[in-house]
Amino acid sequence: MLNAAIVGLGWWGKEIVRSVQGKSKRLRFVRGVSKEMDEARGFAAEQEFALSADYEDALRDPKIDAVVLATPHSLHADQIIAAVTAGKQVFCEKPLSLTRKDAARAVEACAKAGKILGVGHNRRFWRPMVEIKRLIDDGSLGTIMQVEGNYSTDWLKDVRPETSWRGSPNEAPAGGMTGMGIHIVDAYVNMFGTVKSVHALVSKRLLPNPTGDTVGVLVNFDSGLIGYLGTTMVTPYLWRYHVMGSHGWAEARSEFHLVTRKRGMETQHTEFAPTDSVAAEFESWLDALDGKGPYLFTGEQIVHTAAVLEAIFKSAETGQIVPVGR
Repeated sequence: MLNAAIVGLGWWGKEIVRSVQGKSKRLRFVRGVSKEMDEARGFAAEQEFALSADYEDALRDPKIDAVVLATPHSLHADQIIAAVTAGKQVFCEKPLSLTRKDAARAVEACAKAGKILGVGHNRRFWRPMVEIKRLIDDGSLGTIMQVEGNYSTDWLKDVRPETSWRGSPNEAPAGGMTGMGIHIVDAYVNMFGTVKSVHALVSKRLLPNPTGDTVGVLVNFDSGLIGYLGTTMVTPYLWRYHVMGSHGWAEARSEFHLVTRKRGMETQHTEFAPTDSVAAEFESWLDALDGKGPYLFTGEQIVHTAAVLEAIFKSAETGQIVPVGR
């Protein structure tokens, strides 16, 4: 059983704990780290772990085997490096980094320390997304011609820079890209490989968010595949991930709903039984730590996803096509 510290006990940090604590047979949280001690104290008592405000104190604790980071994005690289330097395993929420350089630093430090860097992209574990990747990999959809993804929701519409780091231009450039669009980027890198260039447009339609509330990105893959991703911070919840091939298409319309159509056949709808994708992403990481197989996320993918995100930020700022850094 790994004894872990959860670092960052905001909304998502608490969701991670709820998915793991008392449910995983291989990981338990024995410490929480939060700058907002008064707000976190009740939750820590409910989940039966100690609470402190000092990350370094958690790293010095010999009883801590691993740290899970749910902290502001710009802190991740240095926090990851500090964790593995202290001999801890580390799992980091998305986006792992806002720049390719920082992601590469973190991945390199973990590799040198012999640690497996876990990353929080739970959409990879959604059953419709797993099935779409299988259909791509086994050739059922033929040559993939185009891909479209949109993840929009209004849960960030009330976030303000003065009250939350999630609304800060430094932590969340390009509207909803760090909160939502990053999941589409990870799916694209996972299913279709490296991206050559991006062209992003950002608009400020309704919200006072300084980096805009609506984003659209054209994605040019090295393979020649063309993609699009969009996200808006005011639309009620929407997940749409549509892959179009020469033999058929597949579309994930939610966490559990898949629609497919192959040439010469009728449209098929598949509903999957509910599962906890956050628990699944941790179990996948724990499997890798236990030597049960390679980790689903490679270092190359982790770094390239950050590079694509960074290129989107630059393109959103300039309105120009931006090559993805290598």
